[in-house]
Amino acid sequence: MDQLTKSRHPYGEQLRRNPKDVHRWLEGSPSVAELAETFPREWQEVQHELGQVLAEGDEDRLVAYIAGLSTPRGGGYRRRGSGRGRVPNDEQALLSLQIRRHLAAALLRQMRLQIATGVTEGRIRFNLLNGFVAQKLLFARGLDRKPVSLHWFRLVWPLLWQKRLLMPLVEPKGIYCFYSKPFMKQLAAMIGKRSCLEIAAGDGTLARFLEAEGVSTIATDDYSWSHSVTYPETVLRKDAAAALRRHQPEVVICSWPPAGNRFEREVFRTRSVQLYIVIGSHSEHNSGNWADYKRQSAFTFGEDPALSRLVLPPEVGAAVYVFRRHAEPLEK
Repeated sequence: MDQLTKSRHPYGEQLRRNPKDVHRWLEGSPSVAELAETFPREWQEVQHELGQVLAEGDEDRLVAYIAGLSTPRGGGYRRRGSGRGRVPNDEQALLSLQIRRHLAAALLRQMRLQIATGVTEGRIRFNLLNGFVAQKLLFARGLDRKPVSLHWFRLVWPLLWQKRLLMPLVEPKGIYCFYSKPFMKQLAAMIGKRSCLEIAAGDGTLARFLEAEGVSTIATDDYSWSHSVTYPETVLRKDAAAALRRHQPEVVICSWPPAGNRFEREVFRTRSVQLYIVIGSHSEHNSGNWADYKRQSAFTFGEDPALSRLVLPPEVGAAVYVFRRHAEPLEK
């Protein structure tokens, strides 16, 4: 038996008594070890199920498995007394699903990291030359990203023999991609003069770049990643629902929303929103709430391939999805 599953962490039982605490804790992206120790039952289930799916080697099957973690098994009901029929137990069923979804995502991230780097234990690090070039190409200073010159990226990036290490090194700090200068110009042109809100903004990089292109953008985040991300004062501490209610934006943007998140549905419920732009992954199980994307009916949506190609590096498999609200019929 895996060492992580030998004992039940008492915090798990404490969390289960307050589902809101579970949601808040999960949004902080705990590690695989923390998830497994806190919720060993779900950990064992996901290990078994995911192992069977991966053994089949079918990506469609994997996507279907992840999508299935959005639907309570057994209808989400429990029995209450003899002859009293069935009563909803949706909250507990959905809570268990969310835990299992986070475990599956964490396991897949860990596997992707090991495959990408070839490192299964110990620290991952750039050598001096690769680190120096990547720093100059992608960052203004420290981990502060800059709009990337597409010309220099195309010249320099193929020469870095440790490029596969970049994203595993920066993802723990909430960096999932880099934005080229052409990407920012095209994104700014798409938004125009409309009011713009960024949700789940992290360190506020995207909003900062849009401001430099002349787009007035309000950046917001619930600060649930404060253990990893340094939030500047320009990023307002508000969850997505509160930010949408307060600002009533015409345009909303979100970069790499967590897979199966609970907040994107609020965008579709906000009547002021005419355009929603999501920067995420081509893979449905790596980012975004695809169940809500497909369930909502107020917007048409699809990928903008030209914009997707301008998100760097190409190895992240980024996709830009654009949601446009249906035109409301004229009153007779």
